[in-house]
Amino acid sequence: MPPLAGADLVRTPVQLYRYLLRCCKELPAENMQRHYKHAIRQNFKVHADEDDPERVQQIIKRAIEDADWILSKYKK
Repeated sequence: MPPLAGADLVRTPVQLYRYLLRCCKELPAENMQRHYKHAIRQNFKVHADEDDPERVQQIIKRAIEDADWILSKYKK
């Protein structure tokens, strides 16, 4: 189960970036939100030059799975 509605609509890196930042708003503490927002920004910059469409889709899939895991971890 994806963490927020709309995960299945994420197709581009910019859509993923916005989606993950929205997921951060679901985290319970402000310091956690800041930590994960920073990590999202850093990873977006690291992968900004990725050209291979297949690799981009792998990154998107993995990022959504990770967001799901993180949100389920903190909502328990």
